[in-house]
Amino acid sequence: MSHRYAQVWDLDVFFPGGSRSPQLAQELEVLEQLIPALAGRAEALAPAAGDGADAVPALAGLISDIQDAAARLEECASFVACLSAQDVHDQQARLLETRVAALHAAMSNLRVRVDHLLAALPDRSFAALLADPRMAPIAFELEHSRRLALDLLPVEQEELINDLAVDGYHAWGLLYQGVAGRFTVEVEEDGRTVRLSAGQAANRLESPDRAVRQAVWEQWEAAWAGAADLCAAALNHLGGFRLAAYRRRGWASVLKEPLDLSRMSQATLDAMWSAVEANAHRLLPYLQRKARLLGVDAPAWHDVSAPLAAPDQRVSYDDAVDFILEQFSRFSPDLRAFAEQAVRGRWIEAEDRPGKQAGGFCAPFPVSGQSRIFMTFGGTTGNITTLAHELGHAYHSHVLADLPYLAQRYPMTLAETASTFAESIVADAAIRHAADERRRLALLDEKLQKAVVFLMNIRARFLFETAFYERRAQGPLTVDELNRLMEHAQKQAYLGGLSQYHPHFWASKLHFYVTDVPFYNFPYTFGFLFSSGIYARARAEGPAFAGRYVALLRDTGRMTVEDLARRHLGVDLTGPEFWQEGIDAALADVDQFLRLSEPLVAGAGNPEA
Repeated sequence: MSHRYAQVWDLDVFFPGGSRSPQLAQELEVLEQLIPALAGRAEALAPAAGDGADAVPALAGLISDIQDAAARLEECASFVACLSAQDVHDQQARLLETRVAALHAAMSNLRVRVDHLLAALPDRSFAALLADPRMAPIAFELEHSRRLALDLLPVEQEELINDLAVDGYHAWGLLYQGVAGRFTVEVEEDGRTVRLSAGQAANRLESPDRAVRQAVWEQWEAAWAGAADLCAAALNHLGGFRLAAYRRRGWASVLKEPLDLSRMSQATLDAMWSAVEANAHRLLPYLQRKARLLGVDAPAWHDVSAPLAAPDQRVSYDDAVDFILEQFSRFSPDLRAFAEQAVRGRWIEAEDRPGKQAGGFCAPFPVSGQSRIFMTFGGTTGNITTLAHELGHAYHSHVLADLPYLAQRYPMTLAETASTFAESIVADAAIRHAADERRRLALLDEKLQKAVVFLMNIRARFLFETAFYERRAQGPLTVDELNRLMEHAQKQAYLGGLSQYHPHFWASKLHFYVTDVPFYNFPYTFGFLFSSGIYARARAEGPAFAGRYVALLRDTGRMTVEDLARRHLGVDLTGPEFWQEGIDAALADVDQFLRLSEPLVAGAGNPEA
């Protein structure tokens, strides 16, 4: 059967030959020589930094060269990540991951040296540096780095931490990826035993057939229970390494690093979670109604993401792409044109096959000015929104592509803004143009599932990770203790609304093991609510908002989240008003869902029947 859109990406355009590419090997060798040379230049500048003016021209040149090297390193890192994701059995790719991790450590050491140089500059000399035409576009990043450098240890100690992290920290994250990559679930399908990868099994957990979900769920939990000892070791050592480094730096809160990375304040985080906690109960009527539609008293974990669609209502990849392109065009011709370029340029790996990593991501290639999107498309409506989500990430990188590399480095909080905004475009347009009320109900359910994820599931992850670090400070946790912490967090976040929870979620979720982004959870809720507020403005202003939206995205690497919101939206993120507005917009569909589903439950009907 022919397809109009390719489902396998093109990576050879970057480095031909996959994990044994001679061009990749050559580029890594160049970087392994270049980064130490740049570090030598930084070290030579140290004596002059305190005196000021004489160091400024050389420092500006060094920073320019570091930007170039960092972009080239990200190009290599994205390529290797794509290789590992497309084939978890590619052992050469795993070796390349270790090599790239070592380069990242060297680059981190280099950045620490430069940040200390920035901190050592007298104020007048630092102002002169920012006045350099090469530095002016990245002034925010330099000011941010200079301020954070004051909270770091001396250069030699920070370099030691980064060096030890290669085998004592990042290696645990790589170990987890290896465990997850070999994860399989055996299920019975059409009278035969089928071995599913993690990504394929996750898609089956969204099957409209509850018997299929329940069968896969039981095997899913059992399989993660079998891997839990290794996962617990990885998680404990990751947490222990972070806590030791924080203690040496004198950081009292484990949230300091993630908040610094997110370029947001504790006051903003507190305001957001307070609003979520005060409004989460508004999702319970939706969950209770969905349970009745599924024929159960209360939803189990795997019911929350189950579609309210007939088993035969699966979507082809071609139709999903056409649908997304049509909805994007209603918001912005530029967004549609970009998405079509990504699809036709083979930027997307979507094929449903064994041996792929679970989940989805968008990898930027800053030197080439492209991105690559990874997912496993199984024909579910959830897969459609995942594809729209990742295209949103890619569009974000696209509108920043002409800026200097350090001005393209937006935080996780704002990264999820563009992706979630893209989801909203697709979901809302689909609801408005649904062929009938049954279809509209299914699409409303799909959209409300996202609200549950960001307002309940992500909050459970945050509560778990907060409790984990409190306990980890006293020593490693056992598998049973981790299970109890996770189930307690889920019950708290879901307000006891589920009949069955996912105690091994801490083992199954990659986000807990990402070594470069601690607390890889609250940025998703931030992005969801921030984009919800932005989307409400977009609906009110119509097509004219598209230009303002691009202007906002272009500033995401050049200011804090609070300043961005103040400049482009005129709102204060440390107060409750904007967050309440975003929650109200996100939960506006609950009443419509209840109204459309009332005849079905009144007559003991079921959309699946």
